[in-house]
Amino acid sequence: MVFWAQTWTVTEDYISQKPPLPEPALCFESCYHGDGLTDGTGCPQRGEEGAEDLSRGRAGMEVLKEKVEEEEEAEREEAAERGEKVMRPVEMRREEPPMTQEMLRDLEKKLSEIEIVIPEQPSIITRDTFDISKLPLSYQSNTLKEEHLLQVADNFARQYSHLCPDRVPLFLHPLNECEVPKFVSTTIRPTLMPYPELYNWDSCAQFVSDFLSMVPLPDPLQPPSHLYSSTTVLKHQKGNCFDFSTLLCSLLIGAGYDAYCINGYGSRDLCQMDLTRDVCPLTMKHKEVVQEEEKVPPKKYAIKPPRDLSSRFEQEQEMKKQQEIKAEEEKRRKEEEQRLLEVEKAKIDPLHGLRVHAWVLVLSGKREVPESFFIDPFTGRSYSTQHDHFLGIESLWNHKNYWVNMQDCWNGCKDLVFDLGDPVRWEYLLLGTDKAHLSMAEDEEDGMNDDEDVENLGKEDEDKSFDMPSSWVEKIEVSPEVFETRCPNGKKVIQYKRAKLEKWAPYLNSNGLVCRLTTYEDLECTKTLEIKEWYQNREDMLELKHINKSTGLNIDYFKPGHPQALRVHSYKSMQPEMDRVMEFYETARVDGLIKREETPKTMTEYYQGRTDFLSYRHVDFGERVKKLALNSAESNPRPMVKITERFSRNPEKPADEDVAERVFLILEERIRLRYHCWDDRITASKREFLRRTEVDSKGNKIIMTPDMCISFEVEPMEHTKKLLYQYEAMMKLKNEEKLSRHQAWESELEVLEILKLREEEEEVHTLTISIYDAKRNEKSKEYREAMERVMHEEHLRQVEAQLDYLAPFLAQLPPGEKLTRWQAMRVKDECLSDFKQRLIDKANLIQARFEKETQELQKKQQWYQENQVTLTAEVEDWYLSYCSQAMFRIRILEQRLHRHKELAPLKYLALEEKLHKDPRLVEFLKVFV
Repeated sequence: MVFWAQTWTVTEDYISQKPPLPEPALCFESCYHGDGLTDGTGCPQRGEEGAEDLSRGRAGMEVLKEKVEEEEEAEREEAAERGEKVMRPVEMRREEPPMTQEMLRDLEKKLSEIEIVIPEQPSIITRDTFDISKLPLSYQSNTLKEEHLLQVADNFARQYSHLCPDRVPLFLHPLNECEVPKFVSTTIRPTLMPYPELYNWDSCAQFVSDFLSMVPLPDPLQPPSHLYSSTTVLKHQKGNCFDFSTLLCSLLIGAGYDAYCINGYGSRDLCQMDLTRDVCPLTMKHKEVVQEEEKVPPKKYAIKPPRDLSSRFEQEQEMKKQQEIKAEEEKRRKEEEQRLLEVEKAKIDPLHGLRVHAWVLVLSGKREVPESFFIDPFTGRSYSTQHDHFLGIESLWNHKNYWVNMQDCWNGCKDLVFDLGDPVRWEYLLLGTDKAHLSMAEDEEDGMNDDEDVENLGKEDEDKSFDMPSSWVEKIEVSPEVFETRCPNGKKVIQYKRAKLEKWAPYLNSNGLVCRLTTYEDLECTKTLEIKEWYQNREDMLELKHINKSTGLNIDYFKPGHPQALRVHSYKSMQPEMDRVMEFYETARVDGLIKREETPKTMTEYYQGRTDFLSYRHVDFGERVKKLALNSAESNPRPMVKITERFSRNPEKPADEDVAERVFLILEERIRLRYHCWDDRITASKREFLRRTEVDSKGNKIIMTPDMCISFEVEPMEHTKKLLYQYEAMMKLKNEEKLSRHQAWESELEVLEILKLREEEEEVHTLTISIYDAKRNEKSKEYREAMERVMHEEHLRQVEAQLDYLAPFLAQLPPGEKLTRWQAMRVKDECLSDFKQRLIDKANLIQARFEKETQELQKKQQWYQENQVTLTAEVEDWYLSYCSQAMFRIRILEQRLHRHKELAPLKYLALEEKLHKDPRLVEFLKVFV
């Protein structure tokens, strides 16, 4: 069954007569006709749902009264249980002593003497900060189409207040910086910024949050009376939530998102940008995805694990102890959470649900957005459309249309449906919106198949349509310098729960610091727990410094490009021979070092990708024999007691000859070898050498004996039992031991070099500047200034080097004497005659060359006539080519001669005119002119 809306016209006379409203109240539409403005009610098909939506303001007041009465009733019951008497306000007034006329007069006199000074709310932008006359004309006045739109909006607002008297007035056309009313949709200027960082919504929101300073609304219960342009807000770098949202919405729409500005209600923390109860996003640890290891099938022949001989009773006692510790920690945590909840409950907001706030809605669909979400412009963080911070929506708009929310918001925004094409839930201002109408789909389902009705309906919509005027705001532009600075004055501080975040612009700090996150143990932020500092443009490639105040551990993170290929450096002290861990970029090192761990007694190194398949080296150090004032690896190295090296499998060698681990026991003079194990074996071959000195006390060589080599071989072979083989293997190991000790000593020196380099880098902390940064790059600036200076000097030299046509003739006169009239006439005649002779000589030169080329061509033609019969094809081709080139030269010489004859008289007259105007001759020649 088809329901048709009964249309009727609402005029000012009709509204003044206050006609009885139907029950329930109907929704409405504001449309534009070609002959004037008309209005229509909503569709009767909405029925009770429309009445509930439009009467929620009145129901809200009733619910508030019921809540107050319930609280008073609860207080009376509690007082009755305690045996106390609670008086109602009426009873209290009855028991108050009556006031006399004199008391009333005295009270009135005292009250009249009290002067109440209402503090003025600070305006975001005052007239003193900028000159309105310099603003564009679109800022200072409205076009006819904008005035027409304001009339449509006023008519829409009158219908809205008439049909929904319990709801607040709509935020339609606030004043701009020139005190001119502008419709909110025309204040949005979609702009795509030329920076790749501002192409995604998260970077756009973060830029707006960092770039602007938050100014609270003058009245937290009402929208602002002014809405400034985004260009003015960017210039002054401050604004309220509506200015933030307008700028962010302009950038998002320009980037291709389906974004809208929202006028609604938010929590106190959201409206005041209070993040002290929120956890800093930088402190949240991302959940690491643990990849399940592939289960290796058990081998057929495997070693059984050793029997567990530990006491079960001790394990149970240890488990009970750990459970008690966990229970105590959980109890403390719950007590702390309970205390925090009580503190937060004590700070109940009396204006909860009434604070006006503006934010941005991004609908799904465009730019592959899977789900609609909110963006708080103050913080740049995204929220779900069902978040508790957002308590209600009055209206929303973009650069094309304006929608009023007709849904119930008693449960916040959790139950709202953001289908802007549904006129039951969202009442639109203008027709012609790009959102499809839900009612049309319902009509199609109900069987509206009449072609004539469809055509008539389309014509009616075309008549009612009214296009939104273009934005009156100028194009939004942000210079590269301003975009790089980001924060106002280059710095911004944000306080979170147990954390403080500080941001700086690049190059503002001499050490390259751009961000610092300080976390605290307590809510009062008095006990520092750890500090994280982010750096940019450092010459030493330092990117992050993590300082743990509780453990004293410092961790430095570096980007690729450090002189020592350093990636991570964790330490507690910069003194050598202390606990530290260094990680390196293995691809940037020749030796393939990945990680180096150092303690006062040991040093462990990990390698990867080496040609000798070395993967691990562990060095144990002993006590120094000599105690010097400054002990170091250079002056007094630590004695090495033991060196353990491990090698990866070399597929080119058999497992029995491929060493897996070798241990140099330096003090015991022993060398232990363990070889790799075959895939089908459970044990590996081992060998131990007893290293002795090569000569005894008398100087005699020691002969290799069988007891100097103890071996265990899985598959014994004959050649390995020979003493010669064992002797050669031992001598080779002695050389490798020397090499390993030398490499360990070089590693100690490298650690000292890195520590010294890090101290110098921390003292100097030089910053790198791009060659394209013309303002900061001093070398580039000096080079550019030098080039400009050289070009200027060259220009002056060229000006000075211009030929003086009188110089050769003035040089014949006595120097220092003043010219006479006769001398001036002589100089002029000589200059003209010399120039005339030069012209004649040039003409004769061209004529001579022309005659020469002509004679040579005639000779070649005569030669060709005489030898034409005997010439080959190649010679004929050469002759034709020569004739073509000769004719070209003759033609050019002929043209030059003709042109010279035409220009020679003109040049002569021009020189004569210059001589008459020359300042050195003008006073003598003016008589003869």
